[in-house]
Amino acid sequence: MNKTKLLQSMLLASAVAATSFAPHVLAANVPAGTKLADVQEFVRDNGAEPGSLDPQKIEGVPGANLARDLFEGLMNQGRDGEELPGVATGYTTNDDNTVYTFNLRDNAKWSNGDTVTAHDFVFAWQRAVDPATGSPYSWFIEIPGITNASAIIAGEKDSSELGVRAVDDFTFEVSLDGPVAFFAKMVAHTTMFPVHKATVEAHGDSWTKPANIVTNGAYSLSEWRVNERMVMTRNTNYWNDAETIINKVTHLPIEAASASLARYRSGELDVGSFPTEQIKPLRAEMGDEIYITPRLCTYYYIMNVEKAPFNDVRVRKALSYAIDRDIITEHITATGQLPAYALTPDIIHNFSPKAPAYASMTQAERNDAAAALLAEAGYSDSNPLEMNLLYNTSEGHKKIAIAISQMWKQAMPVSTTLENQEWKTYLSTRNEGNFSIARAGWCGDYNEASTFLDLLGSGDNDGNYVNQEYIDLMKSAKTMADPSANYNRAEEILAEDMPIIPIYQYTGVKLIKPSVGGFAYDNPEGNFYTRDVYIKAD
Repeated sequence: MNKTKLLQSMLLASAVAATSFAPHVLAANVPAGTKLADVQEFVRDNGAEPGSLDPQKIEGVPGANLARDLFEGLMNQGRDGEELPGVATGYTTNDDNTVYTFNLRDNAKWSNGDTVTAHDFVFAWQRAVDPATGSPYSWFIEIPGITNASAIIAGEKDSSELGVRAVDDFTFEVSLDGPVAFFAKMVAHTTMFPVHKATVEAHGDSWTKPANIVTNGAYSLSEWRVNERMVMTRNTNYWNDAETIINKVTHLPIEAASASLARYRSGELDVGSFPTEQIKPLRAEMGDEIYITPRLCTYYYIMNVEKAPFNDVRVRKALSYAIDRDIITEHITATGQLPAYALTPDIIHNFSPKAPAYASMTQAERNDAAAALLAEAGYSDSNPLEMNLLYNTSEGHKKIAIAISQMWKQAMPVSTTLENQEWKTYLSTRNEGNFSIARAGWCGDYNEASTFLDLLGSGDNDGNYVNQEYIDLMKSAKTMADPSANYNRAEEILAEDMPIIPIYQYTGVKLIKPSVGGFAYDNPEGNFYTRDVYIKAD
């Protein structure tokens, strides 16, 4: 029997659950009686200059934040992370859940007035897996087993053979090698956003400049001053523009939390951040403007296992064991983060990762084990381990790196040189493998454990780690009704091989002006859409 998943019921449920709101879920829902400000402009701290605005080339949170304003995929996320209609109004599957058919709305437009069609999605997804594009997220198309994705990425087949097709202008079909229960959650990701073919082909790498870019989201790009600001204005051709309230949104690339706090205090920012060590005085000063929520993210260090000494598992384990995660979370980050001993965070949907054996040891026991392992690997006071630790420019990353390097030095004969780089350079350095050990962090692209565990299989694996049992476990997990056993074994392998060092599970920490309404405070991935936001009158 054909399984229809039309999303009208979800819309109705949302309206019933929040009866004081207008029954809309794709734009700003303003409570009855709310007085809106005359000027609807919104300014946010975006953390860093994006590496790209091209959906198929975006890597990292700063770019993704911008893309959600400029583009719209088949599906969106609600404020709590739930599936909501985007360009697609709904979808159906075949009997064995290997073919997904998305029904596109016929009133979705590009900012130049062209109709958004299924052909735009075919072009974008084929482009994502085409080696010529150089997408850092090509693996994201591969993860659900879209037919021929792996072979195309490997250069064995042409991108035209990807398992996607436009049945007609408003029907988009995706074929998978096997059933994947969470596939619909994945299509809200930026890599799967459509792009305007004629614009890409006409302008090449310059197609995302303000003068050239054509978008299908709620906003259009009007100004881009590198390392200063990105300004967007309402896309009047957006299919639901009538229910968008913010007329102008400005994203500021502020890497220093202290600078963000200063600009927030001065009234420049509606949403900002702050140095975590200031949490106590800030709670007293502006407690109702501080929001701390669990995030579907893990902070970790990644090691290049192809480079000595990190090709020695004893070295990798020693460095992991000697980190006192409780000190990091209680005294450095200090805003509710949890120590991490697994890659998958505890709040992941439908899976509870088991802690590895070393998590139950005291820190003194871990330090003793670390010293013994490093000695066994041939290091001593007369022959210390010397290495560089790479992190992207940030006060928080620097403080953590300093603390951890001191922990290593106190527990073992280790000498660490800290190296910081601005965001785009850091990404390039990591992607090219020009590092020994580097800061990393991962926020889930969808709420399922594979969004983390696939990183060390076919995903964002900059450390060049390969374990065939691990790869096979993750591959077979895709079609399992309950893949928990596979996921737990995968975590065990990571603890045995230690290609990464999990450090803590994130919280989302923001300063938000009381005048801001509609913000997605509780989204576990930290995602929100400016089209949901409005500014209240004083």
